[in-house]
Amino acid sequence: FFFSSRRRHTRFKCDWSSDVCSSDLAEVTAAITDAGASITALDVVESYLDRIVIDVTCNAINEEHAEKIASAIEAHPELTVRKVSYRTFLIHLGGKIQIESKVPLKTRDDLSRAYTPGVARISQAIAANKSDARRLTIKRNTVAVVTDGSAVLGLGNIGPEAALPVMEGKAVLFKRFADVDAWPICLDTQDVDEIVRTVQILAPVYGGINLEDISAPRCFEVERRLRDLLDIPVFHDDQHGTAVVVLAALTNALKLVKKNLKDCKIVMSGVGAAGTAIARLLVASGAKNIIGYDKDGLVCDHKPGDDLVRTWFVDNCSPGSFKGDIHEAIKGADIFIGVSAPNILNEEDISAMAKDSIVFALANPDPEIDPSIARKYAKVVATGRSDQPNQINNVLAFPGIFRGLLDGRITKINDKMLIAAANAISSCVSDEQLNVNFIVPSVFDQTVVTKVAEAVKSLGKSNA
Repeated sequence: FFFSSRRRHTRFKCDWSSDVCSSDLAEVTAAITDAGASITALDVVESYLDRIVIDVTCNAINEEHAEKIASAIEAHPELTVRKVSYRTFLIHLGGKIQIESKVPLKTRDDLSRAYTPGVARISQAIAANKSDARRLTIKRNTVAVVTDGSAVLGLGNIGPEAALPVMEGKAVLFKRFADVDAWPICLDTQDVDEIVRTVQILAPVYGGINLEDISAPRCFEVERRLRDLLDIPVFHDDQHGTAVVVLAALTNALKLVKKNLKDCKIVMSGVGAAGTAIARLLVASGAKNIIGYDKDGLVCDHKPGDDLVRTWFVDNCSPGSFKGDIHEAIKGADIFIGVSAPNILNEEDISAMAKDSIVFALANPDPEIDPSIARKYAKVVATGRSDQPNQINNVLAFPGIFRGLLDGRITKINDKMLIAAANAISSCVSDEQLNVNFIVPSVFDQTVVTKVAEAVKSLGKSNA
């Protein structure tokens, strides 16, 4: 908050300033405290004969609380709120990423080697052997983070400009956790042909393509076609990153409840990009009994116009003769996995699950069932939220996966690599550490990226 406080005793000039400032500061701090916030920093940033400007930083619960604090200050006639800023907005000012040179340019000799005339030799070498681009340019360590802005977080179809801060954030995570240089590519089109063609003609710059926040079913076709066209790996993180971390978490959760995946009844809410990818890895890992629901209900039959991904789900996760709703399906279930919408389940549903059940309610920010209610009955509960234990966070997967893909010069991704990545993540939680509130490692565990990268790279070499 930036508050402007008008001095009341305008007839005084200098002698009185410290006393009046103290009074005004007291009013500011009292107003903020009375509104239920705690002050973390306070500075007088400007001082004039008729007013002072105070820069106050305080903690607010949410935007509504921030508005309440501002109103409490405005209620004092001598105090004016000049501007309200949020720390999250402040760290985004000017963007979160930048380009830095890796080579010094201090002399004319430096310049002649980095640019003309010396750089011409590098261009000639690559022209003679295109594979040298990976060795002599940024291609060897660069990923394009591509979106059309059609399914950004839980915000929906908000467009490429609004998607840019999210893609920047993804680039920051790539760099921080795996030292991969990633760059956001936000496309002003939602036409499959245009997306595919655009990425295809941009691909020579990059060592990998990370597709992000493209709505289903379009995302499936975009990924499939790009994988066929390009000689670099194409990875749709909303599908495969989520699936990898879910499998890793479930592997450790099953250890705690002493159950085998092949014997478990699994109920899923959400059979879109993430849900189908999760089901694919679960089936590949031995799951036999998966019942899935989408916004139209039970997914059990083929429909006209079904894409290949939905067709796969119906063929491999059919509930047989069962035709009930999700509240009936959840009875006796060992595992619930939700990647859908808030409040799909209620307390009665969780209480009806099998003994030592597992609940992964991953809708974000509001899960399919309140975690505190789920924990009354389920043995292990995970969410997509950072303020709850067992957060299913894709950052555990994609940095290490791409590190391994780039280092191994791997051109195609398969399910075996994704399962290996999941096993690597789960192995970062030792038997001594494993408990109901710790089934996945911290995102800041330095061993995660190393283990995941090595697992992916090793499989890539064996498949070469």
